[in-house]
Amino acid sequence: MRAAFRTLIRRFVRDKRGNIAVIFTLACVPLITAVGCAVDYSRATQIRSKLQAAADAASVGAIAKASPAFLAAGSMTSDGTIPAGVTDAQNIFDANRANLTGYTLNSVTPTVAKSGSTVTSTVAFSANINTMFLGLIGKATLTVTGTSTSTANMPLYVDFYLLLDNSPSMGVAATPTDVSKMVSNTPDKCAFACHDYNDPNNYYNLAKTLGVTTRIDVLRSATQSLMDTAGATETYSNQFRMAIYDFGASSKTIGLRALFSLSSSLSSAKTAAGLIDLMGVYGNNDAYTADKDTQFSTVFPAINTAISSPGAGTSAAPLKYLFFVSDGVADESNAACLKTMYNKTFGNISPRCQSPLNPALCDTLKGRGVKIAVLYTTYLQLPTNTWYMGWIDPFNKGPYGPSPNSEIAQNMQSCASPGLYFEVSPTQGISDAMNALFKKAVADARIAG
Repeated sequence: MRAAFRTLIRRFVRDKRGNIAVIFTLACVPLITAVGCAVDYSRATQIRSKLQAAADAASVGAIAKASPAFLAAGSMTSDGTIPAGVTDAQNIFDANRANLTGYTLNSVTPTVAKSGSTVTSTVAFSANINTMFLGLIGKATLTVTGTSTSTANMPLYVDFYLLLDNSPSMGVAATPTDVSKMVSNTPDKCAFACHDYNDPNNYYNLAKTLGVTTRIDVLRSATQSLMDTAGATETYSNQFRMAIYDFGASSKTIGLRALFSLSSSLSSAKTAAGLIDLMGVYGNNDAYTADKDTQFSTVFPAINTAISSPGAGTSAAPLKYLFFVSDGVADESNAACLKTMYNKTFGNISPRCQSPLNPALCDTLKGRGVKIAVLYTTYLQLPTNTWYMGWIDPFNKGPYGPSPNSEIAQNMQSCASPGLYFEVSPTQGISDAMNALFKKAVADARIAG
C-alpha cells in the first residue's frame, strides 16, 4: 500500500500537463496591473491636459485688453490684487471645463494682480481622478495639478505738451504753388503772409483772399487731426493728456502762451487747436519786438518750467513728452546767438539773432527725463526774398545742397530724443507727419517705460 502511494506521488510530481495554466494565471496579475496602470495614467493625463487648457484660457483671458481686470488696472493708483480679474478668471476656467467628466475638482485658485505697469494672472488647480485598475493594488484615485501664468503690459500714461511755433515765419505760403501765388500778387514778391495789425491790407488778409494756404493753416488742421489719432490710439479714456502752447498772440504779448491747459479731454483739445493762428505784429520794425518774434531762448526755459517732473507712466505719474513743431530758426535778441549772418546787405544789425535753433536749449528738458519729439517743417527756400537770401539761406544749405544737410535741419534733429525726429515739407503732409510722429512717441513710451 505504501509503495503504491509513493508511486502515485512520484507520478504527480513528474506530470507537467497543468503547469501552463498555473503559470499563466500567476503571470496575469502583474500583466493586468501594468496594462491597467497605463490605461488609468493615460486617462488621467488626458483629463489633466483639458484642465490645463482651461487654466491657460483663464489666465490669458483674465488680462486680455478688454477684460475687467485690464480695465480696472488702468484706474488703480497703486499695486495690488484685482478682484474683478479673479472672478473673471474663475468664470473662464469653469466655462472651459463645463463638459469635462471623470474627475473631482479639489481646488482652483485664480490670482490677478497689478505691479507697476504689469498685470499678472495665475490660475492653479488640483483634481482627483478615480481609477479603474489601480484600485486592485490599493490606488483608488490619482491626483493631478497644474498652474498657468500670463502677464500683460499696461499701456503707459503720457502727457504731451505741444509747443507750436506760430511766429511770423510760419505765415509763409505752405506749398510751392502757394508761394508762387503770393509772389505774383505782391509788389515786393513776398511769400510771407505777415499779420500786421497796423495795415488792414496786410499780406495775411491777402493770403486769405487769394485762398493761399500758409504753414499756420496746415499746422492748425494737423493739430486737430492729432487729437483724433490720440483718441483712437488710447486704451483708457484718460491715458493721454494734451496741453497746447504757442509763442504768443502778438508781438505785444510775446512769450509762451497756453492755448489749452493739460487735460485728458481730447475733444476739448481739438476745439482749442482750432484757435491756433499766426502771431500778429505792429508794423515793420515792430515797436514791441523790433521784428524779433521767434524767441527760442525764452520760450524753451518757460516750457521747461511748465512741464512737471516725468513719472514712470502710471496714471498718478505719467511720462512727459514735448511735441515741438517749428521751422527751426530763431529771431531774437540774444548775445549768445549760435550763428548770425551779419552781412554787407544788412550790415551789423546787433543784437538781432537769426539763427538755427540752439540744441542746448533742449538738453535741460532731456536731462530731466522729458522726451522731445521734433517735427521740422522744412524752411522752404525763397530766392525772391532778399531778407531770406541774406539771413537764412547761408545756413539753410549743407555742403551738398539744401536740407536735409542744412544746419537748421541738423540742429532740429539734435534737439529731438533718439528716434523722435521727423522732417516734412507741407507738400508731403504735415498732418500725416504729426500723426506718424505721435505713434512713434507712443511706441517709444512703451519701450522706455
